[in-house]
Amino acid sequence: MTILAAATPNGTGAIAIVRLSGPRAYELAMMMIAPQIKAGKNLTKIITAHNPKSLKPRYAHLCKLYSQNAELIDEAIVIYFKAPHSFSGEDIIEFQTHGGDGVKNLIIDELLSLGARAANPGEFSKRAFINGKLSASKAESIQALIQARSTSAVKILARTMNGELDIFANALRAELIEILAYCEVSIDYAEEDLPPSLLAQIHSKLNNAITKLEKIIELSCSRRGLIDGFKIAIIGRPNVGKSSLLNAFLAYERAIVSDIEGTTRDRVEESLHLGSHLVRIIDTAGIRNSDDTIENIGISYSKKALNDADIIICLFDASTKATNDDLEILKLAKNSNKKIFFVLNKCDLAINFNQVLPKSIKISAKDDISELKSQIISYLNAQDTSELLLSSNRQINACQNCANAIKNASFKLNENELELFAFEINQALKELGKITAPPLHSEVLDVMFGSFCLGK
Repeated sequence: MTILAAATPNGTGAIAIVRLSGPRAYELAMMMIAPQIKAGKNLTKIITAHNPKSLKPRYAHLCKLYSQNAELIDEAIVIYFKAPHSFSGEDIIEFQTHGGDGVKNLIIDELLSLGARAANPGEFSKRAFINGKLSASKAESIQALIQARSTSAVKILARTMNGELDIFANALRAELIEILAYCEVSIDYAEEDLPPSLLAQIHSKLNNAITKLEKIIELSCSRRGLIDGFKIAIIGRPNVGKSSLLNAFLAYERAIVSDIEGTTRDRVEESLHLGSHLVRIIDTAGIRNSDDTIENIGISYSKKALNDADIIICLFDASTKATNDDLEILKLAKNSNKKIFFVLNKCDLAINFNQVLPKSIKISAKDDISELKSQIISYLNAQDTSELLLSSNRQINACQNCANAIKNASFKLNENELELFAFEINQALKELGKITAPPLHSEVLDVMFGSFCLGK
């Protein structure tokens, strides 16, 4: 079936792209370039005189596009990508029309009337995957790259899209297949034990594989914010200036600021860029002992935000002495494994805070937070890495399952249970295959590509 979709978003722009893919793509394009007019030969000649009689692959053709009623729709660039040398591995036609929903929708309606079908989300990429033009890791990277909102994410995903993850997975796969081959031979000659030297080599290869997998898993989990955006939680007792600090980051009055304790009862979240990094900053309810049921719900959300965040801004009022609530917050922060910025606010007033804070940053949220911004940006910049990262939870889970299967295989090898050892290695290979080429079950593919945008 030939499918079509707009490959550019709705709205007005310089150009709009409509994409066709499938066995009838070329035929449908020519029907719009040279429609079968019933009004007479002269009209047919007038129409075809403006257009090529055929489309040369990978050439931009300037063509007038007509409806089957000989009504001019637009003058557009038409490009033909002949199978299998196309994104989807099928014949693809791209119509690059003048921007605007009106022209684009007329072309789509005409193609639908000629027999094309509207594509499902991700169906172009799904066909590319099925036709061997795209690995699973590249497909996921393309989708994530489209949605990337920071330069760090773009750099990481571009490397994955360039095939670095496929190279990693295929190299590891080759090592596991080699190990499995040794094992299969030994099973065939079960009366002979594996030579000690060979046993040591296999264990060495297994340990090496586990080390590689655990390294990439740990790095990917710790640097997740580079792709998804870092979460920054502002915590502190009531009235230390958390909402004022959020407003200062955003440069507008997003949160209500009041001297009344407990004004912020729910978490307030907003996204912004710090340097080249996308962050999501969270203003939380003040943490204190309270008898107010609603406020206590907000405080529980604050503690959850502390656990969910990548970075914590621990905020204190410099103009007052440390309270029991401040001490409790310090205890929470010091027991956390997150990056903590200890910040003294209201430093434009007399400083009375009597607790020593590690590398404290002094600010006045109402006047100037540039020092805090600078230190956060420096930390975020330090998180950038040129090393390979996994770009999705699916990839992380596959690598974790692969590592667990290899560990199980190592235990079975020590017990000389070669059949079970071979089973675990095959499980590891199966999990590794999910990164580059998961099983071709339609349900798996529908889930995998269902979140993709239309036209991709």
